[in-house]
Amino acid sequence: MTAPFGPEPDELLFVPLGGSGEIGMNLNLYHYAGRWLMVDLGISFGDDSTPGVEILMPDPDFIVERRDRLVGLVLTHGHEDHIGAVPWLWERLQCPIHATPFTASMVRRKLEDAGLAGQVELASLPATGTVTLGPFEIGLIGVAHSIPESRALSISCPAGVVIHTGDWKFDPDPGVGEETDLAALERLSQDGVLALVGDSTNADVPGSSGSEGDLPDEFVRVFSGCPQRIAVTCFASNVARLRSVAQAADRVGRHCALVGRSMRRIVEIARENGLLGDVPPFLGERDAARLPAERVVMLCTGSQGEPRAALARIAAGNHPVIDLDPDDVVIFSSREIPGNEKAIGRVQSRLTARGIRVITDRDRPVHVSGHPARDDLARLYQVVRPRIAVPVHGDARRLAAHAQVARACQVPEVLVPENGGVYRLGPGPVGTVGQVKTGALFVDGTRLRRLDGPVFGDRQVMLHNGSVSATLVLDRRGLCPRDPIITVAGLCDGQEADAVGNELAEDVRDSVEALDARERRSDQAVVDRATRTLRRELRRSFGKRPVITVHVVRT
Repeated sequence: MTAPFGPEPDELLFVPLGGSGEIGMNLNLYHYAGRWLMVDLGISFGDDSTPGVEILMPDPDFIVERRDRLVGLVLTHGHEDHIGAVPWLWERLQCPIHATPFTASMVRRKLEDAGLAGQVELASLPATGTVTLGPFEIGLIGVAHSIPESRALSISCPAGVVIHTGDWKFDPDPGVGEETDLAALERLSQDGVLALVGDSTNADVPGSSGSEGDLPDEFVRVFSGCPQRIAVTCFASNVARLRSVAQAADRVGRHCALVGRSMRRIVEIARENGLLGDVPPFLGERDAARLPAERVVMLCTGSQGEPRAALARIAAGNHPVIDLDPDDVVIFSSREIPGNEKAIGRVQSRLTARGIRVITDRDRPVHVSGHPARDDLARLYQVVRPRIAVPVHGDARRLAAHAQVARACQVPEVLVPENGGVYRLGPGPVGTVGQVKTGALFVDGTRLRRLDGPVFGDRQVMLHNGSVSATLVLDRRGLCPRDPIITVAGLCDGQEADAVGNELAEDVRDSVEALDARERRSDQAVVDRATRTLRRELRRSFGKRPVITVHVVRT
């Protein structure tokens, strides 16, 4: 449902097209003086509710229709839920992209893989300072997170200042990268902050997030108690975690090896941006396979149970190079992204069934989150003191938890947005001024399709109800000189399917030939009659409503 709106020139509007109602698919728009600014363009991953779908992203049609007024896309950091849709959607947007050097390196490789190298204006943002895009002056604020060069944004225009936090945490020892710049936030608060649009991922988690600086010592303790081969899985983009594992491995006399393409690529990007200079060179997969078990720690992709990632293949025993034996150890140093629990559980169960010991953060403190917990959010509100709180980056439960924290911190106005809502932040009181088209796209081979479109709908029906195809050969009178050919899939077994097909063929022939002569000359009338007959008989026999396709051939 959409509600038309005409933005006033002096209105500062916020329009989320993704990320407000789910974790992932972040796409946020700001409007002022007839111009639009986009912040982040990410993906999420399919789960059991979207069978056959691996990659999802927000539908950008609303802003594509206004791309002549889009001043640019600013990326807060390099995680997939913030940059992953860029190679898929940029050709529709045709706008400049702005990112810090590390994030730009990640995006550049994605664009190269997509055949877009050289076509995109990819501008490097300064580590700190400001950049002007149309009517917006955008300040870069360093924040700690589980990937280097994460940035919060101060978005300024005559209507006020908005702080868009991106993903962040408070961490006095982030390992790689800087601490969250409290001094910059305090300076902004002195001049007055209109709104804080903030990360809600851990808003329902009590306390504060832990520090990356505590992990190397814990890894040393865990590694020291494991005489066999050790594999650690985490997000490849968590450069600080790669450093923590490598440092701990070195301290216990083990070499650290990379297993998985994403691991190798992120280390390459980190090195070219001057990171990991204090970490010895990583070994490759074949080196790891040749080393004695007690001399190696492997960093593996696949912490979210991805079926084609290194760890899933190792668990299934079909990785081309790496294998694990009973009593070897696999450490999951990552959180479970909502929706991935079953996939992760399958990998862990396969490992356990093979006698491999699995350690998670429920067993030992081998992971710290990159997102703020409730006490961290409260501390941020006490520093920034915005007039409006706008929770984003979360499902409904997490957005509500974030809103509860903001109210407890006496924020005067709290807005819990939904994807597609058009919200006025200023001037005047916060309010909803419209609703625009939104939704999700999914990657279907080399194409993008709407999740609520007929292709995915038909696949859902076929998955649960099967499919039936009928081919009718009609003569000049519209009669069937031979029985229709009926193919039944997903409803019954082989021999039964033949018998069912023959029975349905008789029903369809009889019903079509019962049409009057004029109707038999109409292909559409024949298709409609055959479809109704098949639907009725299939519902009676199987209690199902399969996808039905009818073809008419005239001789």
